[in-house]
Amino acid sequence: MDHFPTNWGRPRNDAFDPYGTYPIHQRAATKDTFAEGVQHTQQPIVTGTSVLAIQFKDGIMMTADNLASYGSLARFKDIQRLHQVGNSTVIGASGDMSDFQAIQSLLDDIVTDEFTHADGHDLGPEEVHEYLSRVMYSRRSKINPLWNSILVGGFRDGKRFLGYVDLLGTTYSAPSIATGYGAYIAIPLLRAAVDGKQDQLSEAAARELLHDCMRVLFYRDARSLDKYQLATVTASGVTISDQIKIDTAWGFAEGIRGYGAQTQ
Repeated sequence: MDHFPTNWGRPRNDAFDPYGTYPIHQRAATKDTFAEGVQHTQQPIVTGTSVLAIQFKDGIMMTADNLASYGSLARFKDIQRLHQVGNSTVIGASGDMSDFQAIQSLLDDIVTDEFTHADGHDLGPEEVHEYLSRVMYSRRSKINPLWNSILVGGFRDGKRFLGYVDLLGTTYSAPSIATGYGAYIAIPLLRAAVDGKQDQLSEAAARELLHDCMRVLFYRDARSLDKYQLATVTASGVTISDQIKIDTAWGFAEGIRGYGAQTQ
């Protein structure tokens, strides 16, 4: 039996088929008016919060928690926001996680290209930072930014490097840098302990400092998590830790007026 009503004797109109009755392979191609209009990230959707990084006497150290929030929902709790690039560089990202994944893909492709050239050269932290600044500024100029704030840190040829780049292509370097809410709360703590003293700061002291800052952020930042990872870059290479649990105590909350048992 012929199941297509267009073949049952009703007059055909090849230009318009209001009932969608033509066989699929015979239907005229249609253009989705909105197909080109949904490609740009209009605003961050699944986001990560603060990334902290400091210099110490043997290299740099960077940390970020493992939370990716869907709006105000703490949705994904095992996201790694630190990424190794080559043998001497690590990056950490705040902002939209899908855009960060696109950046990771770009960098991995470049690292692979450098490796296949086999010319004895590879990308160091300063080159990665410069490349990302061009990528971010290019996307911003096309009104299609990558919604991230990125820290780039590394150690190469006996020199430490720590830099920042954001979705506008803005860049700077400093001995201690933070993104997100950490730029308001953690930076004063980091600057007091690091700036001007990075040549005397030991790895153990740097680790303890960042641990304390991540605890403060967990207390104060509603988009943070009590689990984080720590990346260390020294002359021996890049290491990214497993999840580290923050030890917290909330007994002080009972003394906060309007929160604890107090009524006045």
